[in-house]
Amino acid sequence: MPKKRSGGGLSPTQQAAKFLGVSVLAGVVMAGIALPAAGALGLAAKGSVEGFDDIPANLKRPPLSQRTTILDNRGHQIAQVYSRDRTVVELKNISPYMQKAIVAIEDSRFYEHGAIDLKGVLRALNKNAQEGGVTQGASTLTQQYVKNVFVEEAGDDPTKVAQATQQTLGRKIKELKYAIQVEQDLGKNKILENYLNITFFGQQAYGVEAASQRYFSKHAKDLTLPEAALLAGLVQSPSYYDPANDPAKATKRRNVVLQRMADVGDISQAEADKAKKEPLGLKVTPPRNGCITAVKGAGFFCDYVRAVFLNDPVFGKTREDRAKIWNQGGLTIRTTLDPQAQESVQKSIRDHVKQSDDVATAAAIVEPGTGKILAMGQSRPYGFGKNETQINLSVDGAMGGGAGYQPGSTFKPIVAAAALERGMPPTKSYASPYKMDYPTPVSACGGRTWNEKGVPVENENEAEVGPYAMKEATAKSVNTYYVELISEIGICPVTEMAKKMGVERADGKKMTQAPSIALGTQEMSPLTMANGYATFASRGMYCTPVAIASISQRIGDKSKSLAVPKTTCSRAMSEKTADTINTLLRGVVEDGTGTQAGLGSRASAGKTGTTDFRYAAWFVGYTPNMAGAVWVGDPAHKRRMVDISIGGVWHSKVFGGQVPGPIWRDMMSGALEGKDAPSFQLVDIPDPERNRDRDEDDRDEDQGRGRGRGHGNGGNNGGFLGGLIGGNGGNNGGGPGPNPSFSVPEGFFQGQGVPRGTDNGGQRG
Repeated sequence: MPKKRSGGGLSPTQQAAKFLGVSVLAGVVMAGIALPAAGALGLAAKGSVEGFDDIPANLKRPPLSQRTTILDNRGHQIAQVYSRDRTVVELKNISPYMQKAIVAIEDSRFYEHGAIDLKGVLRALNKNAQEGGVTQGASTLTQQYVKNVFVEEAGDDPTKVAQATQQTLGRKIKELKYAIQVEQDLGKNKILENYLNITFFGQQAYGVEAASQRYFSKHAKDLTLPEAALLAGLVQSPSYYDPANDPAKATKRRNVVLQRMADVGDISQAEADKAKKEPLGLKVTPPRNGCITAVKGAGFFCDYVRAVFLNDPVFGKTREDRAKIWNQGGLTIRTTLDPQAQESVQKSIRDHVKQSDDVATAAAIVEPGTGKILAMGQSRPYGFGKNETQINLSVDGAMGGGAGYQPGSTFKPIVAAAALERGMPPTKSYASPYKMDYPTPVSACGGRTWNEKGVPVENENEAEVGPYAMKEATAKSVNTYYVELISEIGICPVTEMAKKMGVERADGKKMTQAPSIALGTQEMSPLTMANGYATFASRGMYCTPVAIASISQRIGDKSKSLAVPKTTCSRAMSEKTADTINTLLRGVVEDGTGTQAGLGSRASAGKTGTTDFRYAAWFVGYTPNMAGAVWVGDPAHKRRMVDISIGGVWHSKVFGGQVPGPIWRDMMSGALEGKDAPSFQLVDIPDPERNRDRDEDDRDEDQGRGRGRGHGNGGNNGGFLGGLIGGNGGNNGGGPGPNPSFSVPEGFFQGQGVPRGTDNGGQRG
């Protein structure tokens, strides 16, 4: 009896001798098995040795692609994604029944022969000659493994897959040489382990662990005899014997495997007969691949994580390099997503906006000082059906989002911060008439100027007449004040401040150099606005947003850590400037006019925004430890939010505090529950004497007239003060709500055209 190697194979010397014995027959054998045409026999025999010598000595065994698991910041699974659903397991974690079944049915002499089974070859050749065609193959388990390696290396490229599986003499010769090498390098048990991990079992399951989970919802180590026989039988033709689609064929094939196991002595005939009577016992777990399967509405966050991986050079020099790693899988990605915050976002969205509404909402929460994205959600879920979408409404276009939405008056605090950084006091006053033309010229970046005469701008109503200082103008979101402010400091300081805060256009274009940016005419994403406002919350420190905390990658039976993008923090403004903005914006949610978005005793600040003609409404706000943005509108920018039902509530006009405000309040309340409640560092901003006196007069007058400026009677619960939230905005007895629109003539944007969503260019809080 020949001497065996450890693991059951022949020694290298014996392998070589055996190959010499069969190589002269290889061409004829292959022709008889794979190329039945008689005319090919001579050529095959002649060319077999030359082709063999030309083949590289080493088989490249690419790491097996596996599923990737995405986790939240507590280690809970969000989703699994894969190009091939596979979990690699060691042989000791595969049922002995499974090991015996696959050997019995695919290569019963596996432990007796080397890479090539001469007896099997001759048997197949004789059988095919009798049948007059190719009815039986002679590939050993090792050769099948090599073929699967070729297929794995081909990936999802259909041309390469076809080349890896085509029945040609050249491929068979290549397969033979590599099979010999693999036998020498690995030994029988490792080959069997690799084979069971690489083989396709149908239903998108690659490898025995995925197959066991797919068909029986259990680990491969727990497979019973009839279950193992069923899976072993699938390898020959996974689709033909698919037990989920044709149980009868699958049962018949399983019983063939069981009988074969009895014939070769792996089990007794009694065991085989008993197992044949067992039902299939399927407990199918349907394929669940991709971000569409994410829990707690985190599908879009999952997709954002994928976009980060494919776009960030830390994962590879080129996008092709990064995609190769992603598709190879085997990654365990721990993200920054906070399950409490995510659940709160989704609950608030469900409570306030219906999936079937004419408009949608999107929201994001980040952590100030770290840039960690804690939550991301929207009312139209991830999918392909009606009122579903694959567009992430919370992020920029380059990361899977759209072109963004005009933020309206939520951009005004950035203008104020730019002015404060240049030394302007928060008590600065402007005439702020009800209506005026943009001052001209206005300095822009690069020594340019904006010089358009006769461009009008007006406030919400005729009662809003200055002079106003910054505190009151911010509270009331006075358009003319902010136009005068940007006209004095120039456009460039504002765009530079926005850039320092990470506030840039969602479409990746540069901001238009026009003073209208003060009123929020440049399209932004909710994540951008949330992270920008986080700069105020962290007392002037801007941190780039991050979604990935750590990644480990499993290759074979080893794991390694991958480098991940780190947040980079930089000072965007002084602490004094940030504290001043926090003081200005705290009043929006705490002075009685912003109760719809207030968080009770917890310190909070924020700003509403409503765009011209009500195509979008916003609330962006923050506490010292969380910042969040909520947008509501039509992503297609067709449906104006007038005479509209949102979440089952009818609105004659939608304002920033009326729908986005309560969404923000509820999502932040849930996200912050049980968390610390730190305070802001506030500054003293005195009210001008004239304004205090005038406020008293206006309040008395408004109470008599019910003008709806936040002090109206008749069912007013806080109302609006031009950008302030609270109450019903005048819809139920509080007087008329603010009208954000004003006109901008053609040519206002110096030939760049009016941005999408601008209409007349006017924005309003």
